[in-house]
Amino acid sequence: MSTSARGVILSEAGSEPELIDLIIDDPGPDEVLIKITASGVCHTDLHVKNMNGMGMAFPILLGHEGAGIVEKVGEGVMDLKPGDPVVIAYRAPCEQCPACLRGDPRRCWIALRPKQRIHRASDGRLCSQVLRCGTFATHTVVHSKAAIKMPSEMPLDKACLIACGVITGVGAALNTAPIFPGANVAVFGCGGVGISVIQGARLAHAKRIIAVDLSPTKLQWAKVFGATHTVLAGSGDPVAAVREIADGVGVDFAYEAVGIPLTIKQAVESLAYAGTATHIGLPADEQHVDLNFGNIDTGVYWNKATIKVCHCGDALPSNDFPLLAQLYLQGQLKLDEMVTAKIGLGDVSDAFHAMETGDVLRSVIIL
Repeated sequence: MSTSARGVILSEAGSEPELIDLIIDDPGPDEVLIKITASGVCHTDLHVKNMNGMGMAFPILLGHEGAGIVEKVGEGVMDLKPGDPVVIAYRAPCEQCPACLRGDPRRCWIALRPKQRIHRASDGRLCSQVLRCGTFATHTVVHSKAAIKMPSEMPLDKACLIACGVITGVGAALNTAPIFPGANVAVFGCGGVGISVIQGARLAHAKRIIAVDLSPTKLQWAKVFGATHTVLAGSGDPVAAVREIADGVGVDFAYEAVGIPLTIKQAVESLAYAGTATHIGLPADEQHVDLNFGNIDTGVYWNKATIKVCHCGDALPSNDFPLLAQLYLQGQLKLDEMVTAKIGLGDVSDAFHAMETGDVLRSVIIL
């Protein structure tokens, strides 16, 4: 029996988000129907809007940073039952690609997905789900292995943040380019993901954690989450400032969480010898970065720089999500402080606007 729901969709390229009625089919084999409790509003959903769907077919159900309660399970689902609290992962390993078959599921590139089961009520058209999730809704259907069970004491309005922004940032620091104790670290861009990188660096016992941003407000937030030093990027040369703070030689690890050529270049140039720069921010189409290879101090060759790319913190959700929940419950991972505003499903456009124009870490939709 189908489920009546409400959700926020993009109807066509260039359209604004709209809250509409949905009809959701029952979950099929290896799928679960989840009643959404909370969903963070992430930059990726704004990118989907601004980039005219990012290749997905319209209409598109927005949202991918969600948590909720399992309401129905499909055939073959053994590890979940109705009533279980879960966080939705957008990168559940497929178990079939070469990476999975060689025992490296963190490098899986073919995430498990449900069949399309969400219809626009007005005309019955099937809706695409952002990153196979679709959490800006009262209900959604996902693959059962993308629904990660949470401890009963974990508040779901905080757990939802683990699904994308937090795991991406913390995972960048612990999985993609693991920080060693005593390292010097720089983080370029202190939004939700950058703040999470700072938390990961703190958990990894970095010696110095240097936050770089154009916003004084975000730099103050960075201190709350573990930054030991801050650099206001618009007040001088941030690369020179970072290198000076880091013993005059640069940082062991630089993480770029903005997604523009300038900050990627700055991250690479801030490295010490044999340092690693990790690019996290989502770039625009046809974006290019001009890197110097020959400079004796900051060139990629002579500085023996390593450049990495982070997707979702190279997460293994079944392992990492429960770990992050336990770190929160133990007081080691700050999530409450990341919630800038609590909003309703009808406030998504305002949340997007705040993301583009204001100082915000996360708006969280509460259902």
